[in-house]
Amino acid sequence: MYPDDLHIEPTRRTPWVVLDSTRIFIMGRSIVENPGQFYELVHRRVSEHVKKSGEKIKVEMGFDYINTGSVKWLYILLKELSETYDLSGKVSVVWYYEEGDEDMHELGRIIKSLLDCPFRMVQVEYMNDDLYSRLLSKSR
Repeated sequence: MYPDDLHIEPTRRTPWVVLDSTRIFIMGRSIVENPGQFYELVHRRVSEHVKKSGEKIKVEMGFDYINTGSVKWLYILLKELSETYDLSGKVSVVWYYEEGDEDMHELGRIIKSLLDCPFRMVQVEYMNDDLYSRLLSKSR
């Protein structure tokens, strides 16, 4: 296990967060009342991690619901990556969204427009715990 690994189990209001040497995985529901409190730890760990790691990082994100405060923190996190890394060479992003969820599809398009790195949007049938588990167990 990489020394800076982070694993936060999902709740009804917070997403599943996994950070390891080559992956940032944030999926689920993010309707945190105080997103700064939740995402500050994630942001700090990612910031520390990318300064130490020279490896390529795959960012995987997807939400069945996300509030505006959480979107702000995701932007802060991605901005940190863009300022620390040469995004086009070191970071790739995969944005998952549920079939028919135009809001999450549009949010992915907005985030894609703000980044200069490989960015893939993947439509899935359902955003749920089974999907998240399958994605986490996939080889990188």
